Amino acid sequence: MKNKLILVFSLISSIALFSQENTQSFTLQEAIDYALEHNRTSKNAALDIKAAEKQKWETIATGLPQINGSISYVNNIKQQFPGIDFNNDGVVDFGAKQSVTPTATLSQLIFDGSYLVGLQSAKVFLEISKNAKEKTDLEIRKAVINAYGNVLLAEESLGIFERNILVLEKNLNETTKIFENGLGEEESVEQLQITLSGVKSSLSNTIRLKDLAYQMFNITLGLDINNKTTLSDNLIGLAAQNTILSLLEADENIEENIDYKIAKNDKISKELLLKLEKSRALPTLSSYLSGSYIGNNEKFRFLNNDQVWAGIASFGFTLDIPIFGSGLKSARTQRAKINLEKAEDDLTETEQKLKLQMASAKSNYKFAIEDYENKKQNLNLAERIEKKNQTKYFEGIASSFDLRQAQTQLYASQQEFLQAMLDVINKKAELETVLNTIK
Repeated sequence: MKNKLILVFSLISSIALFSQENTQSFTLQEAIDYALEHNRTSKNAALDIKAAEKQKWETIATGLPQINGSISYVNNIKQQFPGIDFNNDGVVDFGAKQSVTPTATLSQLIFDGSYLVGLQSAKVFLEISKNAKEKTDLEIRKAVINAYGNVLLAEESLGIFERNILVLEKNLNETTKIFENGLGEEESVEQLQITLSGVKSSLSNTIRLKDLAYQMFNITLGLDINNKTTLSDNLIGLAAQNTILSLLEADENIEENIDYKIAKNDKISKELLLKLEKSRALPTLSSYLSGSYIGNNEKFRFLNNDQVWAGIASFGFTLDIPIFGSGLKSARTQRAKINLEKAEDDLTETEQKLKLQMASAKSNYKFAIEDYENKKQNLNLAERIEKKNQTKYFEGIASSFDLRQAQTQLYASQQEFLQAMLDVINKKAELETVLNTIK
């Protein structure tokens, strides 16, 4: 019997341990770090950088020496003339039925304007990919903060609704007894029933929203949608940590903003495209060194040691000079100039919008902090008013309508306070993103 009990307890402990191992707990910062590594969009952005690095080398390699080899085999099924042995050495020198020609060619680009522009473009393309990764990470960070806050909001709301239901059920039971004893009105019971029904409905909806909030949180982190996840931080603690007034005085360095970097890179890329079109009017110079062997034979005996091979080698240059293109190059150049002007205007507009966005983000964050303090005071007042009305109600001084109004005001204040805490966290994230003060 003792051994059976030990076995049962061991099994229960193993199940509990297994369950804990499959539940992942995150602080907000841990969730952000995890998402930046495992979020699928972030992983793809990192792969884009690797692809850009390979493309950069691909561009560089086109201007480096290239060696190519080939082997051609010819079998003259029907010959017009028999093979000729010029040297009378038993080897066919010309017109053989079969011939093999292995060739190796070394080519080198000496000058090409488009290649020089291509090297610069490869660097810019890599920078664009890095900027895209930075913007992706910033968006993921905001998404994680938002998803984390939504889960905490749902959890806090559940706790509040459950406590409110306990208080309402107690009030309803006491009021029902008073009514049954003929000391109260039925309307008082009905008023509490209405209030209780509304709170229970909100509780049921919040339970569903909590499940959805956890699923969205898991997706944002790159976890399975049904992964068992718990959060270590709480809403009140995060709101306090994210109330940083010094952030309102942070420098507004527009050039550090990722949207400005992207717009600037777009302008640089358009400048390079204009250079590319202009470079097409320049000549292109390349060189080559080629060597080959020719072997002739009436039968396929090319692998024999006595096969005779004749060597050929050549060296040369190729100079391509564009002369006349019926206005094609001019049209391309003009189009590139127009696109560059558009990119310059876009950069200026981005700069102006960012100035407004930074000022707006600071204003929104400041309001969120002020609103948080205001909602905290309102909640304290609403709690005191509700308690006073409960006391008055059971003393027969206040009506059931007065109590219900005080309770409704309290419940609204509770939700407003939770939302105010969430706003502080989210608005700080938005301000940090636009100012690029994230470390």
